[in-house]
Amino acid sequence: MEYLSSSKSPSELEADETAQKRAQADQFAFDVDAPGLVEVTNESHENPAAHQYVVSIDDVTEELMACTCPHHVHRSAYCKHTAAVENATVDGSLNAFLSVYNNNDHVGSPHTGYDTDGTVDHTFWQGENCGAEATRKDALTDCC
Repeated sequence: MEYLSSSKSPSELEADETAQKRAQADQFAFDVDAPGLVEVTNESHENPAAHQYVVSIDDVTEELMACTCPHHVHRSAYCKHTAAVENATVDGSLNAFLSVYNNNDHVGSPHTGYDTDGTVDHTFWQGENCGAEATRKDALTDCC
């Protein structure tokens, strides 16, 4: 999972480093609302409920996309919440795509996808009740 880019300016890289340090200094709690949507609560504040934000993660690339905190919203900047989610997913303490079901009974068998020339180019799963399709079976856990 990667959010940092090598094409960033020195000041952007310094801001990213600051966000990483703040993420390590604060205590966070995580709740996976849906696959790829992680609610982050900063437990270091006196009123943690006032410091809850959602970090979104692309379900295909698993790249960190955005955070609902003011820092990210107003500056489109890498924030401590995104850094905390990145740290927790890298060290294995958080699975942002954890299945909300104990099984995937509502998801059918894998299907083979073809390109326009008829060549096999991907495998996908389909929700049996809703028809939604995804290239990762666990991405369908909250549908149907």
